[in-house]
Amino acid sequence: MQRLEDVLGKRDLKVLMGLESPAKIQAFLDRIPYSADPIYRCPRRVLKDRKAHCYDGALFAAAALRRLGYPPLVLDMHAVRDDDHVLALYKQDGLWGAVAKSNFVGLRYREPIYRTLRELVMSYFEAFFNVDREKTLRSYTVPLNMRTFDRLDWMVRDEAMETVAQRLDEIRRIPLLSEGSIQGLSLTDERSYRAGMQGVNPAGLYKPSRKS
Repeated sequence: MQRLEDVLGKRDLKVLMGLESPAKIQAFLDRIPYSADPIYRCPRRVLKDRKAHCYDGALFAAAALRRLGYPPLVLDMHAVRDDDHVLALYKQDGLWGAVAKSNFVGLRYREPIYRTLRELVMSYFEAFFNVDREKTLRSYTVPLNMRTFDRLDWMVRDEAMETVAQRLDEIRRIPLLSEGSIQGLSLTDERSYRAGMQGVNPAGLYKPSRKS
């Protein structure tokens, strides 16, 4: 396994070494642009290109958290008529938090205050909407430990990213809502919608097809 810090130039290594807490990792992800490029970037390339979408950002955060002693865990939140969203997980004093890159204001950092993963995931529910203002979050996966992919050098090779994405599609999903609850959902109100869309990259927005 190649460690991220062993393959970086001085400029990028200095940035990585400065990410001394989950909050600082989040701050780095917040500073770089949201990528609408149709490619995956490994953590090494996120540092090089200074851009990421949610998948790239979560894997970068998992690698950066690993350097701080946390297990490199990611979780995929599944949606309907919308993009999924990937989180890097961390735990402090037995409580869950998350680091994430998102095009939306409300789908990013979570403090480590959640007793269960379901509590953590549900904290994203109201902010997880599409451009039609539909609340779209429906399920989440069990955590995936990125150590499983160390043989592929996932922290430094773009080629490993597709394999990780495929595995996230395969692992067990845990549903969040009953059919009755789904039928009763309201649209996101206009004020919350505008707040959540602040600073979005329009090119990176999912465009739902028209309902039948």
